Amino acid sequence: MESFKFLKGYGKVDGDHLEDQPLQHQQRRVSHKTLVATISIFGILFLTLIVGMMLGALITDSETESPRTQTPSNSANSVDSIKTVCNVTRFPASCVSTLSSSLNPSIPNDPEAIFKLSLQVSIAELSKLSSFFKNTNGSALADCKDQIDDALSRLSDSVSAMEAGEKALTDAKINDIQTWISAAVTDQESCLDGLEEMESNAIGEVKSKMKNCREYTSNSLAIIAHIRPLLDQFHMSLH
Repeated sequence: MESFKFLKGYGKVDGDHLEDQPLQHQQRRVSHKTLVATISIFGILFLTLIVGMMLGALITDSETESPRTQTPSNSANSVDSIKTVCNVTRFPASCVSTLSSSLNPSIPNDPEAIFKLSLQVSIAELSKLSSFFKNTNGSALADCKDQIDDALSRLSDSVSAMEAGEKALTDAKINDIQTWISAAVTDQESCLDGLEEMESNAIGEVKSKMKNCREYTSNSLAIIAHIRPLLDQFHMSLH
């Protein structure tokens, strides 16, 4: 009887262990799934962090390079505007080359601003010619110097007129400036005519030195003469 109870109890214990085995196995499966899920979550978070860092680096590089790429673009637009304005002149090649080389990035794509730049280039070249005459002798050359100085004064008056008042150019200013630049062109021609009449030996050298002055002044005159249609072409009006 006791033997039977012992066997029965032994069997009961074995039965309890057999019932616990599926539960333990299930717990191990759940624990394994939890571990896999945790690893997957951390993997996704890590990949997200890496992608975010890469995108941030790309955005930073793009923002850093944008000023460098923008400057050539602005410069290219300014050069195109200068070419458009210079097309109305008798010497477009010299107009484009001198104005482009004197280009300041702060100068807007504006016919008025480009015209003012052409005046400044003309004044700089005439100033060089005036310095040449200061170191020469002879009545004919002295007359030339006076005429070149007069031309300089008229171009300087043109720049001053643009800087005066609230508007760079008005109809009245355009008329005055056109008259002054025409007089500056005449001054240069009168200088050469006087040297030829007096058969001066310096005529060849003066002509050579005056070549750029005559072209630049002529270009300025052509631009101011066409300033209204140029502004229309740029979809602008007088300021």
